[in-house]
Amino acid sequence: QTTLDYKEAGNEILLVGQQQNDIASSEYLHKLKGVEFSPAPHFDLDEEFAIQKFIASAIKEKLVSSAHDTAEGGLIVSLLEKGFNRNLGFDVKADTDLRTDAYWLGEAQSRVVVSCTKQQAEALKKKAAASNIPVTVLGTVTTGAIKVNGEDWGTIDSWKNKYDTAIEKIINK
Repeated sequence: QTTLDYKEAGNEILLVGQQQNDIASSEYLHKLKGVEFSPAPHFDLDEEFAIQKFIASAIKEKLVSSAHDTAEGGLIVSLLEKGFNRNLGFDVKADTDLRTDAYWLGEAQSRVVVSCTKQQAEALKKKAAASNIPVTVLGTVTTGAIKVNGEDWGTIDSWKNKYDTAIEKIINK
Protein backbone atom coordinates (compact mmCIF):
# COMPACT_ATOMS: atom_id res chain seq x y z
CA GLN A 1 0.00 0.00 0.00
CA THR A 2 1.32 3.42 -0.97
CA THR A 3 1.24 5.94 1.87
CA LEU A 4 2.95 9.27 2.61
CA ASP A 5 5.84 7.88 4.70
CA TYR A 6 9.17 6.28 3.77
CA LYS A 7 9.08 2.50 4.21
CA GLU A 8 12.69 1.44 4.80
CA ALA A 9 16.28 2.62 4.84
CA GLY A 10 18.07 2.15 1.53
CA ASN A 11 15.05 3.01 -0.58
CA GLU A 12 15.57 5.62 -3.27
CA ILE A 13 13.97 9.06 -3.03
CA LEU A 14 12.87 10.66 -6.28
CA LEU A 15 11.18 13.89 -7.23
CA VAL A 16 8.47 13.60 -9.88
CA GLY A 17 7.89 16.91 -11.61
CA GLN A 18 10.04 19.90 -12.50
CA GLN A 19 11.81 22.00 -9.89
CA GLN A 20 11.32 25.75 -10.45
CA ASN A 21 13.55 28.71 -9.72
CA ASP A 22 10.68 30.20 -7.72
CA ILE A 23 10.25 31.22 -4.06
CA ALA A 24 7.09 33.32 -4.58
CA SER A 25 4.52 33.15 -1.76
CA SER A 26 6.62 30.60 0.12
CA GLU A 27 6.75 30.23 3.89
CA TYR A 28 10.48 30.87 3.55
CA LEU A 29 9.98 34.19 1.80
CA HIS A 30 7.26 35.28 4.22
CA LYS A 31 8.49 34.01 7.60
CA LEU A 32 12.26 34.15 7.17
CA LYS A 33 12.74 37.00 4.71
CA GLY A 34 9.80 39.16 5.83
CA VAL A 35 8.21 39.54 2.39
CA GLU A 36 4.50 39.61 3.13
CA PHE A 37 3.15 39.91 -0.41
CA SER A 38 4.52 38.23 -3.53
CA PRO A 39 3.04 36.59 -6.65
CA ALA A 40 1.57 33.10 -6.51
CA PRO A 41 4.08 30.27 -6.98
CA HIS A 42 4.46 28.52 -10.34
CA PHE A 43 1.37 26.56 -11.37
CA ASP A 44 0.34 25.14 -14.72
CA LEU A 45 -2.93 23.21 -14.85
CA ASP A 46 -1.88 20.90 -17.71
CA GLU A 47 1.39 20.11 -15.94
CA GLU A 48 -0.48 19.39 -12.69
CA PHE A 49 -2.93 17.07 -14.47
CA ALA A 50 -0.09 15.15 -16.15
CA ILE A 51 1.83 14.73 -12.87
CA GLN A 52 -1.24 13.56 -10.94
CA LYS A 53 -2.21 11.14 -13.70
CA PHE A 54 1.36 9.79 -13.77
CA ILE A 55 1.51 9.35 -9.96
CA ALA A 56 -1.89 7.60 -9.88
CA SER A 57 -0.71 5.22 -12.59
CA ALA A 58 2.63 4.58 -10.84
CA ILE A 59 0.80 3.77 -7.59
CA LYS A 60 -1.60 1.43 -9.40
CA GLU A 61 1.38 -0.33 -11.04
CA LYS A 62 3.08 -0.59 -7.60
CA LEU A 63 6.13 1.42 -8.72
CA VAL A 64 6.25 3.57 -5.57
CA SER A 65 6.10 2.77 -1.86
CA SER A 66 5.35 6.30 -0.73
CA ALA A 67 4.21 9.57 -2.27
CA HIS A 68 3.82 13.08 -0.86
CA ASP A 69 3.13 16.33 -2.69
CA THR A 70 5.50 19.25 -2.35
CA ALA A 71 3.56 22.21 -1.02
CA GLU A 72 3.82 24.35 2.13
CA GLY A 73 7.47 24.64 3.13
CA GLY A 74 8.73 23.21 -0.14
CA LEU A 75 10.80 20.13 -0.88
CA ILE A 76 12.69 20.04 2.41
CA VAL A 77 9.47 19.99 4.46
CA SER A 78 8.04 17.18 2.31
CA LEU A 79 11.22 15.15 2.84
CA LEU A 80 11.01 15.68 6.61
CA GLU A 81 7.29 14.88 6.84
CA LYS A 82 7.86 11.61 5.00
CA GLY A 83 10.30 10.53 7.72
CA PHE A 84 8.30 11.34 10.85
CA ASN A 85 6.02 8.28 11.02
CA ARG A 86 8.76 5.61 10.95
CA ASN A 87 11.65 7.78 12.22
CA LEU A 88 13.52 7.42 8.93
CA GLY A 89 15.82 10.12 7.62
CA PHE A 90 17.32 10.93 4.24
CA ASP A 91 20.54 11.70 2.44
CA VAL A 92 19.80 14.00 -0.51
CA LYS A 93 21.71 16.21 -2.92
CA ALA A 94 20.66 18.96 -5.31
CA ASP A 95 22.39 18.78 -8.68
CA THR A 96 21.06 22.02 -10.10
CA ASP A 97 21.72 25.58 -11.28
CA LEU A 98 18.64 26.83 -9.40
CA ARG A 99 18.91 29.09 -6.38
CA THR A 100 19.48 26.94 -3.29
CA ASP A 101 16.53 28.52 -1.44
CA ALA A 102 14.20 28.00 -4.41
CA TYR A 103 15.28 24.36 -4.79
CA TRP A 104 14.68 23.34 -1.17
CA LEU A 105 12.07 25.86 0.02
CA GLY A 106 10.14 26.97 -3.08
CA GLU A 107 6.46 26.06 -3.18
CA ALA A 108 5.87 25.69 -6.92
CA GLN A 109 3.15 23.15 -7.63
CA SER A 110 3.14 19.89 -9.64
CA ARG A 111 5.88 18.10 -7.71
CA VAL A 112 5.65 14.84 -5.77
CA VAL A 113 8.33 13.17 -3.64
CA VAL A 114 8.25 9.38 -3.89
CA SER A 115 10.29 6.57 -2.40
CA CYS A 116 10.75 3.07 -3.75
CA THR A 117 13.17 0.19 -4.11
CA LYS A 118 15.99 0.45 -6.64
CA GLN A 119 14.11 -1.91 -8.98
CA GLN A 120 10.93 0.17 -8.73
CA ALA A 121 12.99 3.32 -9.33
CA GLU A 122 14.37 1.95 -12.60
CA ALA A 123 10.87 1.06 -13.81
CA LEU A 124 9.53 4.45 -12.67
CA LYS A 125 12.27 6.32 -14.55
CA LYS A 126 11.51 4.35 -17.75
CA LYS A 127 7.79 5.05 -17.40
CA ALA A 128 8.50 8.74 -16.78
CA ALA A 129 10.77 9.00 -19.82
CA ALA A 130 8.06 7.41 -22.00
CA SER A 131 5.49 9.85 -20.56
CA ASN A 132 7.77 12.91 -20.83
CA ILE A 133 7.54 13.45 -17.05
CA PRO A 134 10.64 14.83 -15.30
CA VAL A 135 12.04 12.59 -12.55
CA THR A 136 15.08 13.43 -10.44
CA VAL A 137 16.85 11.04 -8.08
CA LEU A 138 17.33 13.01 -4.86
CA GLY A 139 19.04 10.38 -2.70
CA THR A 140 18.20 7.58 -0.29
CA VAL A 141 16.24 6.89 2.88
CA THR A 142 18.43 6.47 6.01
CA THR A 143 17.87 4.90 9.42
CA GLY A 144 17.38 8.37 10.90
CA ALA A 145 20.29 10.61 9.95
CA ILE A 146 19.60 13.63 7.76
CA LYS A 147 22.14 14.89 5.24
CA VAL A 148 21.51 17.64 2.71
CA ASN A 149 24.16 18.29 0.06
CA GLY A 150 26.66 16.38 2.20
CA GLU A 151 25.99 18.47 5.33
CA ASP A 152 24.88 16.86 8.59
CA TRP A 153 21.43 18.17 9.52
CA GLY A 154 20.99 16.00 12.62
CA THR A 155 18.36 13.31 12.98
CA ILE A 156 14.71 12.89 12.10
CA ASP A 157 13.89 12.66 15.83
CA SER A 158 15.15 16.18 16.52
CA TRP A 159 13.27 17.60 13.52
CA LYS A 160 10.09 15.75 14.50
CA ASN A 161 10.27 17.27 17.98
CA LYS A 162 10.62 20.78 16.52
CA TYR A 163 7.72 20.11 14.14
CA ASP A 164 5.46 18.60 16.80
CA THR A 165 6.06 21.36 19.37
CA ALA A 166 6.12 24.42 17.06
CA ILE A 167 2.60 25.64 17.93
CA GLU A 168 3.12 24.95 21.62
CA LYS A 169 6.31 27.05 21.59
CA ILE A 170 4.53 29.94 19.87
CA ILE A 171 1.67 29.85 22.40
CA ASN A 172 4.07 29.69 25.35
CA LYS A 173 6.07 32.77 24.25
